[in-house]
Amino acid sequence: MNVIIQQEETGCGIASVANIVGLSYAAVKARANAMGIFASDDSLYSDTGYVRRLLLEYGVQCSDSEIPFVSWQALPDTALLAIKHHYENGLPFWHWVVFKRVQGVPVVLDSAAYLDSNERTDFQAMQPKWFIGISQS
Repeated sequence: MNVIIQQEETGCGIASVANIVGLSYAAVKARANAMGIFASDDSLYSDTGYVRRLLLEYGVQCSDSEIPFVSWQALPDTALLAIKHHYENGLPFWHWVVFKRVQGVPVVLDSAAYLDSNERTDFQAMQPKWFIGISQS
């Protein structure tokens, strides 16, 4: 599997959308920028609306709200997960990753450039807070 790596320190949302729609980081970033969405925008770090709008721009349907994470087994076949959830100056922050079941095998696509492998199966280390379900046709 070819995992799209974020090209900016704060580009995990753009990279996650790229990993869901199967396009390059540059292509998704260009579309996002044309929509007024920029990785450098501080509000991206604590708002799910931007990534939802970008997914819808590509015709990808997603759940209307964040769903609390219960277990890896309970996730849909594709989901956008919030990991590394924390607060800074009273605002929630997180890192976006994509969960997929590929032929029944679970894997997390993590766009972070510093990782040795961007296909993760170290599920116990990730501790998601919540997820957004993804429906792909």
